[in-house]
Amino acid sequence: MSNEDAIAGNEHWVSKGDVRLFLWEKRAVAPHRGTVLFVHGSSMASQPTFDLHVPGRPDSSVMDWFARRGFDCWCVDMEGYGRSDKTRPINADIANGADDLAAASAYIQQTRSSGPLLVYGISSGALRAALFAERHPDRVKRLALDAFVWTGEGSPTLAERRKRLPEFLARNRRPIDRAFVASIFARDHPGTAEDAVIEAFADAILALDDSMPTGTYVDMCSKLPVVDPEKIAVPTLLMRGEYDGIAAMDDLLAFFRKLPNADKQFAVMAGISHASFQQKNYKLVYHILHGFFTQPDPVYRG
Repeated sequence: MSNEDAIAGNEHWVSKGDVRLFLWEKRAVAPHRGTVLFVHGSSMASQPTFDLHVPGRPDSSVMDWFARRGFDCWCVDMEGYGRSDKTRPINADIANGADDLAAASAYIQQTRSSGPLLVYGISSGALRAALFAERHPDRVKRLALDAFVWTGEGSPTLAERRKRLPEFLARNRRPIDRAFVASIFARDHPGTAEDAVIEAFADAILALDDSMPTGTYVDMCSKLPVVDPEKIAVPTLLMRGEYDGIAAMDDLLAFFRKLPNADKQFAVMAGISHASFQQKNYKLVYHILHGFFTQPDPVYRG
């Protein structure tokens, strides 16, 4: 099945108080195996991240790939991103993103009678997803955290970013451009993504936004940790790219040890830096995530 077989999507809108949030859905085309909610990061909206189509790159849309394998797939633009409202004078921090996920999950469960969700978050999206799971464990069946950061200790990317903290604190939004998107792929280990994919990713991001909220940057530079592993009760997968400058190995292992549910996994993804689904080794990422989402629950607990 190739990239040309794109699955039709459905747009939805949900209200979080006076704020309207945009949701995008791809329905399963095989026997139903679960419902996935994908959570985007700090510098891009949801559709560019999870429903990207690149000519000559089969299965570039992770939503299409999972839908073909029996999963209803959803993503949501956080407040301040993409097609969701950008009107409130806030910096859209991680806690606000967890509120967005609470609103989105309630809508999905009500609209599709989905039951608990399979939740995947990347980078600051992983922090949003983890905080959401901490607050609403009954809504999460399995939790996958990619490019996650706990305390930030040992992260060279965050060390550099902290130098600009006064700038991020001074405003609610920061400008982005094509060079910024390219820098995501150059800062850790150049060569992990195809140039054509980087360009298509930039096109999709910049078609929706020319600036991004500063809240996740402020949180990741000055307020970590923002989640408590001992309060995350659901089965959890930590995914770490070999070259990722955000997710320091020792920091993640310390977090992993404290997760109370024995149904947990730690996966290192070879040849990958930060934006997993846009990397040359993206099929490896799909395989790891699919394996976790289809894993049977333990029969015996002891």
